[in-house]
Amino acid sequence: MRISSEQDLAAAVREARGPLRIRGGGTRTVGRPVAGELLDLSALSGVRLYEPGALTLVVGAGTPLAEVERVLAGEGQRLAFEPADWRALLGTSGEPTIGGAVAANVSGPRRIQAGACRDALLGLRFVDGRGTVIRNGGRVMKNVTGYDLVRLLAGSWGTLGVLSEVALKVLPQPEAEATLRLPGAGIAEMARAMASPFEVSGAAALDGAVLLRIEGFAGSVAYRGERLRALFGPGREIEMIGDVAQSRRLWRAVRDVTALAGCEIVWRVAAAASVMRAALLDPLLGRVPHRLQLDWAGALAWVGMSGAEAAEAERVLGLPAAQVPGGALHHALQARVADRALVPGGGHVTLMKGPEALRRAVTVFQPEPAPLAALAAGLRAEFDPRGILNPGLMD
Repeated sequence: MRISSEQDLAAAVREARGPLRIRGGGTRTVGRPVAGELLDLSALSGVRLYEPGALTLVVGAGTPLAEVERVLAGEGQRLAFEPADWRALLGTSGEPTIGGAVAANVSGPRRIQAGACRDALLGLRFVDGRGTVIRNGGRVMKNVTGYDLVRLLAGSWGTLGVLSEVALKVLPQPEAEATLRLPGAGIAEMARAMASPFEVSGAAALDGAVLLRIEGFAGSVAYRGERLRALFGPGREIEMIGDVAQSRRLWRAVRDVTALAGCEIVWRVAAAASVMRAALLDPLLGRVPHRLQLDWAGALAWVGMSGAEAAEAERVLGLPAAQVPGGALHHALQARVADRALVPGGGHVTLMKGPEALRRAVTVFQPEPAPLAALAAGLRAEFDPRGILNPGLMD
């Protein structure tokens, strides 16, 4: 069913007689497969309000991200949270939408400096599982409303409500950008850069090298680039990528995780950078072939492999045989990140890509501790008492 207005959306949800499958652009096929009537939100599109001077943008949830970025670029502004385009990674088509980015709380490399998608949200409108239109937050940055449903909806993947409109804080596009590439570096170097006063806006590791991004006025970028060079010592091999277009292409690839696009199975692992490699990934993956990209200064890892490599990893690690290659390794990763003796601050392991049989066989998203699981179940019962919005997607 193609939805053309918020009123149509509310009526469709209110009159639904079974599960509903929520789709914006159809580009983020993450989670357990959902069976149900399709609600296509792509027509809920367009700019409702844009005040560049107030750094405020209000758009329909079905608005393509590309359109949002074009509108902002016309005024020299941008979405600071750097939403990713996962079409190449996930092998999907269509157009990523702003509502899909909010529903998944998609946050790119700049999260370490500017915050996540939910931090840029000023307000939103959505339809709950009863078919009621709910507005929370506002259209200006000084708005205060009490219950923070804005942050609650971000990252709920359409299981608490169906977004119809979002209000966002935007920021100016910087004048200049540069990237430092440090071959042979790792999490320790990223941590050192982040602890410096040089305002690093991106810290990633891929293909045996660390990438550090700095943005701002041209003079400031040049100065901070030289100071970062000096920070790592005169004998260190460091490549400075000062061309803005080249640097932006590089970080778009990091943002979109295109290096893992050819992998059949992809996990997203979030945990403290201090434990990511030594306590979490290396004990399980150190002896098996895999593709790895680190982001957020080492606090986010993308791990990819083929089905055959997953099966071999499970054999090498002596894991119990699973019905689908990758299933036992997935559970081992989730169990390890849940072990507070190994990962004191906790974390999340999410199966971002895999054959449908694997996505049906495992808990795609990290299982929550019992108290949090009970709270989440209570929230879903309150917002979607019939259990019709993307049912099972996050199970």
